[in-house]
Amino acid sequence: MKLEIRRALPEDAAPISRIVIAALRRSNSADYPAEVIAQVERNFTPQAVGQRLSTRTVFVASLNGRAVGTASLEGRVVRSVFVDPDCHRQGIGRSLMQAVHAFAANSGVSRLSVPSSITAQGFYEALGYAAVREVCREGERTLVMEVRLGPAEG
Repeated sequence: MKLEIRRALPEDAAPISRIVIAALRRSNSADYPAEVIAQVERNFTPQAVGQRLSTRTVFVASLNGRAVGTASLEGRVVRSVFVDPDCHRQGIGRSLMQAVHAFAANSGVSRLSVPSSITAQGFYEALGYAAVREVCREGERTLVMEVRLGPAEG
């Protein structure tokens, strides 16, 4: 198993879209109603992902050359962390977050926040994030979580 984490390129938009939509449908659907999943999916078409590549620092994880995960950073906010459901529990999400943390620390960021789905709450807690508030918008319940980056993260 050869895992590579790198900055996303324009040609990664379609594979990233595929990963996000698969994760929403197979993982997040246990915690959110179908209409919320469909609403969130509309934000992750290949075109929408392609547009985000110019406004965020987007990472992609590839396993043996196949895109299997993504994470992005917008200022001090972690966004769109998703791993292909067939590849869960292999450390891919953790590796992506290490890349995000390192990039943020090297950019002078000392604290990160993430609008976490209910589904991902335990994942972020395991990385040291703590919930600071809950937000409910258009039926989508998220937890805003924060972590302070220390020397070990950078």
